[in-house]
Amino acid sequence: MEIRKFIAIDINQIVSLFYETVQSVNKRDYSEEQLAAWAPKDEKMLRVKAWKESMSQNITYVAEISRSIVGFADMTTKGHLDRLYVHKDFQGQGIASALVGTLEFEASKLGLVEVDTEASITAKPFFERQGYEVIQRQVVERSGVELVNFKMVKKLLL
Repeated sequence: MEIRKFIAIDINQIVSLFYETVQSVNKRDYSEEQLAAWAPKDEKMLRVKAWKESMSQNITYVAEISRSIVGFADMTTKGHLDRLYVHKDFQGQGIASALVGTLEFEASKLGLVEVDTEASITAKPFFERQGYEVIQRQVVERSGVELVNFKMVKKLLL
């Protein structure tokens, strides 16, 4: 596995990976209606454009195996871990840990003292294993559908 910085031509693979992951991995914790609100198929082209822009501004890394993107993560320069997704066929292989570790290292280099995220029900146990603590349970609304997630924070060692 190789962890490398995001480049703009990665965006189509990244968005496809996002849709596949949400629809398969997150279905154990969210209903079909919630998954459709989280990752609406009719917004795919809008997502490509918006994510290409935001990921270019954020600190963004991808994980590759045999030249295929198997995971990605990004964080703002203020330490908000925005997105973390690993391909459904590559779960549990240390990819998410490597991506989060890379972002935390970058956060430390920026002098940040913590990283925060909003973790899905599915991702919450992973983030807890990485040392993140739940600050609060949240209910967010997307397209009139409520989704539960968790505001989580990890204090970084200086």
